[in-house]
Amino acid sequence: MIPVIISGGTGTRLWPLSRKNKPKQFLSLFGEMSLFQNTLTRLNGLNTVANPIIVCNTEHRFMVAEQLQAIELSAQHIILEPCARNTAPAIALAAIKALENGDDPLLLILAADHMIEDTQAFHQAIQQATPLAEQGQLVTFGVQPHSVHTGYGYIEAVEKDRPSPVKRFVEKPDQQTAESYLAAGNFFWNSGMFLFKASAYITELQHFHPAMVTACKAALEKSVVDLDFIRADSAAFEQCPSDSIDYAVMEKTAQATVVPLDAGWSDVGSWSSLWEAYPQDENGNVVVGDVMVDTVSSSYIHSENRLVTVLGLDDVVVVETHDAVMVAHKDYAQNVKNIVATLNEQERKEVDTHRKCYRPWGSYDSVDIGKRFQVKRISVNPGAALSLQMHYHRAEHWVVVSGTAEVTRDDEVMLLGENESTFIPLGSVHRLRNPGRVPLEIIEVQSGSYLEEDDIIRYQDSYNRQ
Repeated sequence: MIPVIISGGTGTRLWPLSRKNKPKQFLSLFGEMSLFQNTLTRLNGLNTVANPIIVCNTEHRFMVAEQLQAIELSAQHIILEPCARNTAPAIALAAIKALENGDDPLLLILAADHMIEDTQAFHQAIQQATPLAEQGQLVTFGVQPHSVHTGYGYIEAVEKDRPSPVKRFVEKPDQQTAESYLAAGNFFWNSGMFLFKASAYITELQHFHPAMVTACKAALEKSVVDLDFIRADSAAFEQCPSDSIDYAVMEKTAQATVVPLDAGWSDVGSWSSLWEAYPQDENGNVVVGDVMVDTVSSSYIHSENRLVTVLGLDDVVVVETHDAVMVAHKDYAQNVKNIVATLNEQERKEVDTHRKCYRPWGSYDSVDIGKRFQVKRISVNPGAALSLQMHYHRAEHWVVVSGTAEVTRDDEVMLLGENESTFIPLGSVHRLRNPGRVPLEIIEVQSGSYLEEDDIIRYQDSYNRQ
């Protein structure tokens, strides 16, 4: 059995915590590990589970690799989608790759950004689904509902309380319809998790969407290996129709089977669902970070950077990050998508990046910025190096705060220790490297007429970036 982790989402419904360049699956929302890491580690203890196949977009590739390394896990393949084409093609890429050597493994399809509280119950559901998948069924896991919920799609099963053929998939219902589904007992929330043979999925997809299979096969045939990643061919994959696995296959196939799952599942798809998933205090509040409340109930309050105080409010969501604050009534928190759309229209950076940005070599935090200057705190991982580069429009001053810096400046190479500094003139070809075994921390002061990240001419790069 090969886990296939689909990690292409942007998670904009949890803005401002989740953003395009670091979406929710890579955030540590519950404890120290990210949702992506939790998705993988909750498979520990299952027998006959191979290393995973990860399908993600190009921008997240180094984050995927770094988070895998942090939990000491290797992927069979990390397949990079050159553009978003929804879940059906993403799963097709993994299935075609899994079939390459004449094998026909079971594929356990998991979203990278879900939460499951009861790992043992999750394992039991997988074990229950395995013989059905081995017989050629396309198994979907239906979450047993314990409350009326209008935010999920539903699966109607032929039978209650046991694995059953799927009667139909239904869209998100209104309140009255959701109440009738809960009362009926044979309706389940659609979890978006599946188990099937790689060949069974491709056979059904070929039947219903042959163009999708053709495009995905071509994208892999023309793919290139880049470090630890498989880059699907951009031109071929762009020709692929965009569709979800539900619409493309599951709603059409006669082989769909649903296995009930009662394991404390949540897709963490909104601020309200995040509030529901957290342990709450005696007033129904969830507080994260440096937060003080007075006469507040049923609220989610999250602080990343500073003291946040809330008084006399109920049913609110308050989220503070380094560069944005969002305040919403819980009933309207889903409308954050409207804010994100407006930010996109205005080409605001806050929709894509945090103030702290992650790179394959480490991270930088834009501490302050003015008309002709910018101050960054830069952290370089042990053994890592920035690209050999040059800037047309800015000069840089570097001060080492901790660790050891190897600085290349034109033809000169120097080592700098704590409290030592250097100057990189405009137009100088330079590189920063950490030759030590502990993180390197520096303060960088940029000055010049243009300070954006696209003022970088790379001559050499360890990570094959343009």
